[in-house]
Amino acid sequence: MTTRFLLNPRHGVPGVVVLPEGAGRRARAAIAAWPGYAPTPLLPLEDAAGALGLGAIHYKDEAPRFGLGSFKALGGAHAVSRVVAQELARAGIARAATPEDLESGRYAEAAAAVTVTCATDGNHGRSVAWGARRFGARCVIFVHPGVTAGRREAIAAFGAEVREVPGNYDDSIRASEAAAREGGWHLVSDTSWPGYTEVPREVMQGYRLMAEEALDALPDAPTHVFIQAGVGGVAAAVSVALRARHGRGPRLVVVEPLDAACLLASAEAGAPATVEGALDTIMAGLACGEPSLLAWQELERAAFAFLAIPDEAAAGAMRFLARRTPAVEGGESGVAGLAALALAARDPAARAALGLDDGSRVLLFGTEGATDRAVYDRLVTAAPVDTAPLAALLG
Repeated sequence: MTTRFLLNPRHGVPGVVVLPEGAGRRARAAIAAWPGYAPTPLLPLEDAAGALGLGAIHYKDEAPRFGLGSFKALGGAHAVSRVVAQELARAGIARAATPEDLESGRYAEAAAAVTVTCATDGNHGRSVAWGARRFGARCVIFVHPGVTAGRREAIAAFGAEVREVPGNYDDSIRASEAAAREGGWHLVSDTSWPGYTEVPREVMQGYRLMAEEALDALPDAPTHVFIQAGVGGVAAAVSVALRARHGRGPRLVVVEPLDAACLLASAEAGAPATVEGALDTIMAGLACGEPSLLAWQELERAAFAFLAIPDEAAAGAMRFLARRTPAVEGGESGVAGLAALALAARDPAARAALGLDDGSRVLLFGTEGATDRAVYDRLVTAAPVDTAPLAALLG
């Protein structure tokens, strides 16, 4: 299989503080108090570890998260609650409304005057729409033509208006930004750029909870973490949590689709770089051509390596998880870390460069389950493709 692999030449250089500790503790306390909160499972994959000659692999399964099927439930909804509370404070209605206050309907009339918006490939928009319904705001979500009908319907089910715009994910971001500016709405994006960082920072603080849950549950500190990235927000949040807990010891590998590897391109260029084109990949949640500024500020110095993988590797990893006992539902974007680990562990050069061996303890994040049932079923039941480097996993 064709891959692109890069050891980060800037790994370990000093950088800025992207996610302050105090705001991280506040986000964790707020989300942990939501009805229905529970840490998601951390699953040992002994079969994969044995097949790949590694000491241990643990897979953080985000499929059960708040019934939304992905880790995104942590970020967008948390940011919506912060936006609505801040608007109530600005209007002099409530100085410090809590999520519980908002959910109670106590400020329903004022909250309904707040409109939140974002662009999405599916999961982030679903979280923002869910958060808007919970906390009483109006919601408009922008999608591009590649967003599947199933994902649009899941967003609309929470009462959001879904608007399609031409182009790719990055074009839909620009459309949502323009609509927010023109309509006086509040942009709740999971990516950031110069002049727009505070709301995405809150989104990333929500994501950080996923990593902290995993680190709490691990029997030993990981030696390696493979984490997939679109704009890079979740990878950066995991990186921050990892460094706060274990310093620079664990090696963080950022995983992207071959045709949408904007972070790898940025590492090659030494500055944020854009990948142009259709960004065509089955890993829909990772089909992003422009890195988030905040994510890049963290990953440019904290990522140990970048690895871009082909679609067939993700499909193979999905089938491996579905066919093992017990079965695990891993969505096409959620299994990218597992697919990348299998490819790296079976490649002598990458294995040596990353220091993977029989003592390695690898942490993976299954960031989504079957968020579009039709897509999931098609990929899992498809005829086997050429996945020779994954043969040890696929059997």
